[in-house]
Formats: sequence, C-alpha cells, structure tokens
Amino acid sequence: MNSPVYLDHNATTPLDPRVRDAMLPWLGEIFGNPSSAHAFGQVAREAVERARAAVAELLGGRPAEIVFTGSGTEANNAVIFDLARRSSYKGHIVISALEHPSIREAANRLETMGMAVTRVQPGHDGVIPVAAVEAALRPDTRLVCLMLANNELGTIQPVGEVARLCGKRGIPVLCDAVQAVGKIPVSVTELGIDYLTLGGHKFYGPMGAAALWVRTGSELDGLLVGGPQERHRRASTENVPAIVGLGKASEISTAELPQRCIFLTGLRDRFEDGLRLLPDAVVHCAGAARLPHTTNLALLGAAGDSLLIRLDLRGFAVSTGSACSSGAVEPSKTLLAIGLSESEARSSIRVSFGISNSAEDVDRFLEALSTEAAELRRFGSALIL
Repeated sequence: MNSPVYLDHNATTPLDPRVRDAMLPWLGEIFGNPSSAHAFGQVAREAVERARAAVAELLGGRPAEIVFTGSGTEANNAVIFDLARRSSYKGHIVISALEHPSIREAANRLETMGMAVTRVQPGHDGVIPVAAVEAALRPDTRLVCLMLANNELGTIQPVGEVARLCGKRGIPVLCDAVQAVGKIPVSVTELGIDYLTLGGHKFYGPMGAAALWVRTGSELDGLLVGGPQERHRRASTENVPAIVGLGKASEISTAELPQRCIFLTGLRDRFEDGLRLLPDAVVHCAGAARLPHTTNLALLGAAGDSLLIRLDLRGFAVSTGSACSSGAVEPSKTLLAIGLSESEARSSIRVSFGISNSAEDVDRFLEALSTEAAELRRFGSALIL
C-alpha cells in the first residue's frame, strides 16, 4: 500500500528532523528562564539570542530588530493595533483584499472603532496593482498592509514598489511574509518595509514560534505588557524550545534556500505540465510571479470540497480556500476577488509541495486527481464515497 502524500505545505510543514534534534534538549535536561541572572538562565538567554541572530540573517536584518511572538497572527495584530492606538483610532489604513484573516479581521475591528479602511482589489492575475494602492492613499493614511506572497494563489505582490511610494509620504508598511519566508529569498533591506512577520511552522520549524521584524527607528509598543522581555515589545517568558527551533529552521533555510527553490519549482512545473492532459483543468494566475511550490487550480464541474474528501480517502492531502460558516460552505474570498465566479471558486483546490515530496508523488497525485475529478463530473458533487 502506498504511503499518504502530504500536499498542503501552505497550511503547515512537517518539522525538520534537524530542528527537532535542536529542540529536544530544551524539552528535558536543559531548562531555565532567559530572564534569570544565574547560570541556568544565562544558558537559555544565549540560546534565544543565537536564534534571534539566525532569524535576522535569514531576513537580512539586525538581531535587535527581531521580536519573537507566538504566531504570525499575533505579530500582525501587534503592529496594527499598536499603530491604531497611537493614532487614537482615527485616520485611515489601506490593506489588500488578499490579506490573511489576521489582518482583514483586525481592519474590520478598527473600522467599528472609527478608523477608515480601504481594501484594494487584485487584478485577475492575483496581483495588487501598485497604482491602485497609490490611488487609495490619503493625507491621514496611517498604515499600508501588503502581504509578500498570497497563501491561496502563491502570487508574489509588489511590496518593494509599494513601500517606496509609501516611504515618500512617510507611511509605514506592514508586510505579512509568513508564506514567503523560507520559500523565496526575502530581504527587508530590498523590500524597504517597516514591519515584517513570519511563522516558523511554514518552513519546517515548530508551531508556536514566529517573529516580527521591526525596522530600527520604527515605533512599536507591546501588545502584551508586564515584563521587559523582547525589549518591552512582547512581555511573557520566552518559549525557549520553540524559539530554538525557529532559529534552527532559519539557519537551515539560509543555507539551503537556493536548492529548495529549484527542487520545488521542478515539482510544481511537473504537476502543471501534467494538468494539461486533464479536461477542464485551469491553473489560476499561471502567468504571474508565484511561489515555487504552489498551484491553485479549478477542475470545472467537480466541487472542490467533495474532491478534497475523495482525495483524502485515497491518501492525498490538499486544501480548498472555502470557508465553513453556520454549516454553509462559502467560496474563497480570494478567488472571488480575482474575478472568478462562485462556481469556479467552488471547483478550486490548492496544492502546495514540500521538500519531502518526490516526482513519484506528483505522478501518483495526477492519476488520482484525474480519476476522482472524472467520477465527480460523472455522478455529481453529491458523490463523496
């Protein structure tokens, strides 16, 4: 019997064995509070600072600019709500319609508190037009949020260009790079942004370990207050095992990123070449710059949620962008935003490859996808088993 094949690496990635090995001592014989002055605490402090340096090197930043958090959501919220508080919940922010819910929902909440929000729509290619961002700016704009790579489509956004035009107006830019870091080269210097967020579990690190990069000179008060940890920018005793794991994942990514990009691009291209043999298969945003491992596609006439279940039963893990609300499955807001119909959006699935996948996995998946899509078209989306 064939082993299950995991093709949902944009949701989370498996923990790299080397990362696990780095973390294990901190789950047992080595312990200590990094804020303690004695030897136990200082050993922990050294481990945290080594990890901080590794994350900074991955981004091309400085160690002092790294703030460890528990998730990318926390990091995004920290920037948005701190800036809103500094603005007395007045003024205006700009976000893209492609943003992660941790930014979209934060903006929704600020809107109820009196701030104005402009949501910039993408083109059909899944990319936010720079001109549309520029047109959205106002004299009272306090923040612009633009992710680096979209989690559903894989499309890479023009963050550097947006940051340059915002910089001329003194408007800070928050870049959610959770899906990009560890997948493509990311340089905070080249991007020219003010804040960047990342999450360890998206590039073979542990869950519960993330980071916020804050450009030197940019303002940020802690969302969590109490102790002096993280230079007063995030109170709480540091999660040393998770931070050590994030540091090790960052170190490995710095060393292996070029080879990863080549390998993952090869898997994605093999998959998309194979899709040409499937009737009614459409790759969304195929002409745009995308992450090397992500394909979002529609198999017209086959409901994506039913297809996901049937593929799962055959041992293949993929995802849809659909959301379940009050028992009703809603089509992906991202797919609707690029102009797809509800039918096209509901027929779409996301496939995201990882470094543990193989060409054989791709070929097996293509065969299963062809068979299951044909069955759904033949018998209708009501057919699951």
